[in-house]
Amino acid sequence: MVRNAQTGGPDALLKGLAPVIDVTTRVLVLGSFPGVRSLQLQQYYGHPQNHFWRILGTLWNEPLLQLDYADRCQSALAHGLGIWDVYAHCEREGSLDSAIRNAVVNDFAALQRHCPQLEAIVHNGGESWRHHRHTQALGLPVYKLPSTSPANASWSFERKLQAWREVLQAHGVA
Repeated sequence: MVRNAQTGGPDALLKGLAPVIDVTTRVLVLGSFPGVRSLQLQQYYGHPQNHFWRILGTLWNEPLLQLDYADRCQSALAHGLGIWDVYAHCEREGSLDSAIRNAVVNDFAALQRHCPQLEAIVHNGGESWRHHRHTQALGLPVYKLPSTSPANASWSFERKLQAWREVLQAHGVA
Protein backbone atom coordinates (compact mmCIF):
# COMPACT_ATOMS: atom_id res chain seq x y z
CA MET A 1 0.00 0.00 0.00
CA VAL A 2 1.35 3.42 -0.92
CA ARG A 3 0.36 6.33 1.28
CA ASN A 4 0.23 10.04 0.63
CA ALA A 5 3.68 11.04 -0.53
CA GLN A 6 3.40 14.38 1.29
CA THR A 7 2.83 12.95 4.75
CA GLY A 8 4.50 9.57 4.64
CA GLY A 9 3.36 6.19 5.75
CA PRO A 10 4.21 2.58 5.05
CA ASP A 11 5.94 2.25 1.67
CA ALA A 12 5.57 5.98 0.95
CA LEU A 13 8.25 7.28 -1.40
CA LEU A 14 8.83 10.86 -0.36
CA LYS A 15 10.48 13.40 -2.64
CA GLY A 16 12.61 16.13 -1.08
CA LEU A 17 12.47 19.85 -1.76
CA ALA A 18 14.43 21.73 -4.39
CA PRO A 19 17.58 23.40 -3.09
CA VAL A 20 17.50 27.05 -2.11
CA ILE A 21 20.76 28.14 -3.72
CA ASP A 22 22.14 30.64 -6.21
CA VAL A 23 25.47 31.75 -7.63
CA THR A 24 26.22 33.80 -4.48
CA THR A 25 25.78 30.88 -2.05
CA ARG A 26 28.89 30.63 0.15
CA VAL A 27 27.65 28.28 2.86
CA LEU A 28 25.22 25.43 2.30
CA VAL A 29 23.18 24.06 5.19
CA LEU A 30 22.22 20.42 4.71
CA GLY A 31 19.46 18.86 6.72
CA SER A 32 18.59 15.19 6.42
CA PHE A 33 15.09 15.24 4.90
CA PRO A 34 12.03 17.47 5.49
CA GLY A 35 9.64 16.41 8.20
CA VAL A 36 5.94 15.83 7.59
CA ARG A 37 4.98 19.46 8.27
CA SER A 38 7.72 20.80 6.01
CA LEU A 39 6.64 18.46 3.20
CA GLN A 40 3.01 19.52 3.62
CA LEU A 41 4.01 23.20 3.44
CA GLN A 42 6.76 22.58 0.84
CA GLN A 43 9.08 24.64 3.05
CA TYR A 44 12.41 23.90 4.65
CA TYR A 45 12.16 23.91 8.44
CA GLY A 46 8.41 24.44 8.33
CA HIS A 47 7.66 22.99 11.77
CA PRO A 48 6.97 25.99 14.04
CA GLN A 49 9.12 24.54 16.85
CA ASN A 50 12.19 24.06 14.66
CA HIS A 51 14.85 26.58 15.66
CA PHE A 52 16.40 27.05 12.20
CA TRP A 53 14.67 30.30 11.17
CA ARG A 54 14.76 31.65 14.73
CA ILE A 55 18.53 31.11 14.90
CA LEU A 56 19.10 32.86 11.56
CA GLY A 57 16.77 35.72 12.50
CA THR A 58 18.66 36.21 15.75
CA LEU A 59 22.06 36.13 14.04
CA TRP A 60 20.99 38.54 11.31
CA ASN A 61 18.80 40.72 13.57
CA GLU A 62 15.88 40.19 11.19
CA PRO A 63 12.27 39.24 12.00
CA LEU A 64 12.42 36.07 9.86
CA LEU A 65 9.63 34.37 11.80
CA GLN A 66 7.30 37.20 10.79
CA LEU A 67 8.13 36.87 7.08
CA ASP A 68 6.56 34.52 4.59
CA TYR A 69 8.63 31.59 3.40
CA ALA A 70 9.70 33.16 0.09
CA ASP A 71 11.06 36.20 1.94
CA ARG A 72 12.88 33.97 4.44
CA CYS A 73 14.57 32.16 1.56
CA GLN A 74 15.46 35.47 -0.10
CA SER A 75 17.03 36.66 3.14
CA ALA A 76 19.07 33.47 3.43
CA LEU A 77 20.31 33.85 -0.14
CA ALA A 78 21.09 37.54 0.40
CA HIS A 79 23.35 36.50 3.30
CA GLY A 80 25.11 33.86 1.16
CA LEU A 81 23.36 30.92 2.81
CA GLY A 82 21.87 28.04 0.84
CA ILE A 83 19.55 25.31 2.09
CA TRP A 84 19.19 21.71 0.94
CA ASP A 85 19.03 18.18 2.30
CA VAL A 86 21.27 15.15 2.16
CA TYR A 87 18.50 12.92 0.81
CA ALA A 88 16.77 13.43 -2.54
CA HIS A 89 14.05 10.95 -1.64
CA CYS A 90 13.37 8.21 0.85
CA GLU A 91 10.68 6.15 2.52
CA ARG A 92 9.62 7.22 5.99
CA GLU A 93 6.61 7.12 8.24
CA GLY A 94 6.37 10.25 10.38
CA SER A 95 9.15 12.82 10.74
CA LEU A 96 11.91 11.12 12.69
CA ASP A 97 15.27 10.60 11.00
CA SER A 98 15.44 7.17 12.60
CA ALA A 99 12.46 6.12 10.45
CA ILE A 100 14.18 6.97 7.13
CA ARG A 101 14.53 3.95 4.86
CA ASN A 102 15.81 3.36 1.32
CA ALA A 103 17.19 6.87 1.04
CA VAL A 104 18.97 8.21 -2.04
CA VAL A 105 21.61 10.90 -1.51
CA ASN A 106 21.44 14.14 -3.51
CA ASP A 107 24.00 14.89 -6.22
CA PHE A 108 26.51 17.09 -4.41
CA ALA A 109 29.05 17.01 -7.24
CA ALA A 110 26.78 19.32 -9.27
CA LEU A 111 26.75 21.90 -6.46
CA GLN A 112 29.94 23.68 -7.37
CA ARG A 113 28.67 24.35 -10.90
CA HIS A 114 25.56 26.04 -9.46
CA CYS A 115 27.35 27.67 -6.52
CA PRO A 116 30.80 28.79 -7.71
CA GLN A 117 31.40 30.78 -4.49
CA LEU A 118 30.62 27.83 -2.21
CA GLU A 119 33.19 27.71 0.58
CA ALA A 120 31.67 25.50 3.31
CA ILE A 121 29.07 22.85 4.05
CA VAL A 122 27.15 22.75 7.33
CA HIS A 123 25.38 19.55 8.35
CA ASN A 124 22.31 20.27 10.47
CA GLY A 125 22.34 17.33 12.87
CA GLY A 126 23.59 13.78 13.11
CA GLU A 127 21.63 12.11 10.32
CA SER A 128 22.87 14.67 7.83
CA TRP A 129 26.41 14.32 9.21
CA ARG A 130 26.35 10.56 8.54
CA HIS A 131 26.92 11.49 4.89
CA HIS A 132 29.74 14.00 5.38
CA ARG A 133 32.05 11.82 3.28
CA HIS A 134 29.95 12.83 0.25
CA THR A 135 30.33 16.53 1.00
CA GLN A 136 33.99 16.29 2.02
CA ALA A 137 34.66 15.03 -1.50
CA LEU A 138 33.98 18.62 -2.64
CA GLY A 139 37.21 19.70 -0.93
CA LEU A 140 35.52 22.31 1.27
CA PRO A 141 35.37 22.69 5.05
CA VAL A 142 32.54 20.56 6.42
CA TYR A 143 30.93 21.14 9.82
CA LYS A 144 28.55 19.22 12.04
CA LEU A 145 26.18 21.49 13.94
CA PRO A 146 23.48 20.56 16.45
CA SER A 147 20.15 19.79 14.88
CA THR A 148 17.68 22.66 14.97
CA SER A 149 14.85 20.10 15.15
CA PRO A 150 12.47 20.10 18.12
CA ALA A 151 13.50 16.45 18.56
CA ASN A 152 16.92 17.74 19.69
CA ALA A 153 15.65 18.83 23.08
CA SER A 154 18.96 18.14 24.84
CA TRP A 155 20.36 21.38 23.36
CA SER A 156 18.81 24.66 24.50
CA PHE A 157 18.11 27.37 21.95
CA GLU A 158 20.98 29.44 23.36
CA ARG A 159 23.44 26.57 23.06
CA LYS A 160 22.36 25.85 19.46
CA LEU A 161 22.59 29.57 18.65
CA GLN A 162 26.18 29.79 19.91
CA ALA A 163 27.32 26.75 17.91
CA TRP A 164 25.67 28.04 14.74
CA ARG A 165 27.03 31.56 15.31
CA GLU A 166 30.63 30.35 15.49
CA VAL A 167 30.53 28.52 12.16
CA LEU A 168 28.43 31.03 10.22
CA GLN A 169 30.52 33.97 11.43
CA ALA A 170 33.71 32.16 10.37
CA HIS A 171 32.37 32.22 6.80
CA GLY A 172 30.88 35.72 6.83
CA VAL A 173 27.23 34.74 6.77
CA ALA A 174 26.36 35.77 10.33
